[in-house]
Amino acid sequence: MGFGSCRLSAAAHEPTWFGQPPGLTVLFLTNMWETFSYYGMRALLVYYMTKHLLFTQGHSSFVYGAYTACAYFTPIVGGAVADRYLGKTRAITIGASVMAAGHFMMAFEPLLYPALATIALGNGLFLPSLPSQVGDVYRPGDPRRAWAFNVYYVGINIGGFLAPLVCGTLGEAYGWHYGFAAAGVGMLVGLAIYLSGRRHLPRPPPRVSRAAALTAAPCWCCSASARR
Repeated sequence: MGFGSCRLSAAAHEPTWFGQPPGLTVLFLTNMWETFSYYGMRALLVYYMTKHLLFTQGHSSFVYGAYTACAYFTPIVGGAVADRYLGKTRAITIGASVMAAGHFMMAFEPLLYPALATIALGNGLFLPSLPSQVGDVYRPGDPRRAWAFNVYYVGINIGGFLAPLVCGTLGEAYGWHYGFAAAGVGMLVGLAIYLSGRRHLPRPPPRVSRAAALTAAPCWCCSASARR
């Protein structure tokens, strides 16, 4: 029996959840709850500023646009920080914790701007690191990998669908702070699922310092001399 047959046989005996590796379910649920918290807060933000804080529509739209722009920009920096210094698991844990803190800060009116900045910073660490782990839960050549991101992105749709229904209803019916708190609780649920399911995720490779990498890399001029 060849190596490829042994590898496929080992993969066939791995435990699965709904025909997929358990790690995909962990990432699916983590992503769903993070999306729930993010879009739940966004569903309330403009109404909260115009109706409760009595901001003008123009100022509220400016704050909303600036926050959204920062939330899409910070993953560029956060991805580099996670790749160079923190690693995926630590970046996700820190990012989720920071975002949860930002959602709970939204319950206090004087902390509006610090809360938005906190959520954007946490999103920068969390967002680029989580989906990059999806492909890592599969062995090379596993045919199920082609469906992994289809399943993963269903979590985004479910979280985005539930967010305005739950957080928006709580904010309108019981008070804005309840809606923001629900978003924070959703982020904590996602973090708890991720931490409790880490055993189903592949371990990150050992980090190699830049100096060690340069030392281990062969010098191109020496290699050229050897070829001659």
